[in-house]
Amino acid sequence: MSKYQGKGTIPSGGLEGMAVLVTGGGTGIGAACAARLAADGAAVTICGRTAAKLEAAAKQIEAAAGHGGRVQVAAGDVTNEDDVKRLVDLAAKPTGQLDGCVANAGGGGGMGPYHLQDTQEFLRVLHLNVLGTMLCVKHTVPRMVEAGGGSFVGMSSIAGHVTHPYFGAYTVGKAGIEEMMRNAADEFGPRRIRFNSIRPGFIATEIMDGIPRESDVYRSYIENTPLGDVGEPEDVAHLARFLIGPESRWVTGTSINCDGGHALRRGPDFTQFVEPAIGRDALSGGPVRK
Repeated sequence: MSKYQGKGTIPSGGLEGMAVLVTGGGTGIGAACAARLAADGAAVTICGRTAAKLEAAAKQIEAAAGHGGRVQVAAGDVTNEDDVKRLVDLAAKPTGQLDGCVANAGGGGGMGPYHLQDTQEFLRVLHLNVLGTMLCVKHTVPRMVEAGGGSFVGMSSIAGHVTHPYFGAYTVGKAGIEEMMRNAADEFGPRRIRFNSIRPGFIATEIMDGIPRESDVYRSYIENTPLGDVGEPEDVAHLARFLIGPESRWVTGTSINCDGGHALRRGPDFTQFVEPAIGRDALSGGPVRK
């Protein structure tokens, strides 16, 4: 059981008999969400594109599982509809039904101002975030209808509602996920299926490890976060577990920040990374430095 602010332990259990699909479950936030769900008794299926990462994550998740929780792995691409249908079918097998989905698979791409965005890369990022989430909605909804209801968690970002200059399609994709969750909550509320999104801020994952701790970029995160630190994958996982579980039965159609208060201020400043590659003038629409 996890420690929380030095004040005892977080109660466990409550998800016994539930089956949940977690996409992008091989690393970072996805793996942490899967571990938290399995620790409370859920039968969790993690998927991703790299089998080796999934197998490594599964070993850690199994070690943390409790209350009858378990994990199975399946490689697949959330932008491929045939893969998504197969993954959803597999996720329902342990219990015969599907109760929830954490659509965590997503990511960004090349950084730069919009007038320098590569069109194909822009579309790739949109497909990964928006299309991938939509396909998960499309194929999990019938399963959750069969189960009498369920919970779907879309993984947005602070970048979905606070400006992040030079993040290109990533900000658009995350905002799209949030609006998709709102619309789906309205469409499927009568079938007792809830849709919410989580907005992580700076979370200490392998991706964010690429930001040097002594850099101006890292400093811009800390200075604009009231709690004065960065989050851990488990912080997001605790919120995902709440949204999947019965305790959140009356919560739907909302986006919840998990960012240490960062959204109260302003987004990060990545100028230090982008300017050397294209020049100062190009940042604001001028000619690219040769």
